[in-house]
Formats: sequence, structure tokens, C-alpha cells
Amino acid sequence: MTKVLITGMSGTGKSTALHYLRLRGHSAVDTDTDTWSHWVTQPDGSADWIWRERAITDLLSSHVDGSLFVAGCKTNQGQFYPLFDHIVLLSAPAEVLLARLATRTNNPYGKRPEERDAVIDHLNTVEPLLRATATVEVDTTAPVEHVVQQLEALTKH
Repeated sequence: MTKVLITGMSGTGKSTALHYLRLRGHSAVDTDTDTWSHWVTQPDGSADWIWRERAITDLLSSHVDGSLFVAGCKTNQGQFYPLFDHIVLLSAPAEVLLARLATRTNNPYGKRPEERDAVIDHLNTVEPLLRATATVEVDTTAPVEHVVQQLEALTKH
């Protein structure tokens, strides 16, 4: 019963990877919904979309059969790292991310100039932090089948 966190910047392919993992029969949860995440106000007044601690804890502690893939990129995800067997950073160059965001149809985020600027800022400030704590990094410029195979291989150990 391997538990894998799939994290990374917007446009790296987290949702696409989950889709293919589900098609292959794996349990896969996208935490970018109100079920798993909620908005909070930070001390500086800014808003932050973080994981619902009880919901994520219950999800991870109740999973006892097969592999579980959980996707998300939240500021409070690090406190859950001990509950995962692998922390996988999906990565791709900025130009690839921006092109994907411009053409995707399943999520409106990344279409507005300020959102695209935020993605580039996060690529420079957040991604290095994720890389430092990841147990595996997967380059998602590879075909999606190859990305999914790499993710599945983590559950075979």
C-alpha cells in the first residue's frame, strides 16, 4: 500500500497523470477541490489555498489497500510528508508550462496575465523548495505514458 504525493507547478501535468493512473486502476485523488482544500487568510492578509488537515489525514491513514496517488501543491503539504512513501516533483521548463496553461480546457487557471506571472514566480521561488524535499523528480516533457510508468514503478518496491 504505497502512498505517493505528486506535486509541482501549475501545468506540469498532475491532473493528466492522475487521469491515466485512474484508467490503469489506481486510486488517485486531486486535492484541488473544496473536499480536500480550503481558503485561509494568512497573517499578512493574503489568501492561501491549503489542505484540509483532517480530510488529508483521514485519507492517508484510512488507505490500506493498493497504491494511492495524491496530487497537489499546497503550502501546508510538508507536514504530511511523513505519511507518504514518495514525494514526486513533476517538472517542466517555463515555456512548456505556459504553453500548456494557454491551451488546457479542464482548468481556467493560467489564462490571465497575472496568473501566468504567478506561475513564473512560483517556478523560481516555490519549485526549488519542492525539489529540495522531493524523493523523486519526473520531467514531464516526456510522453505522458512514460511519466505514468515512472510513477507506477514507485509502487513496485
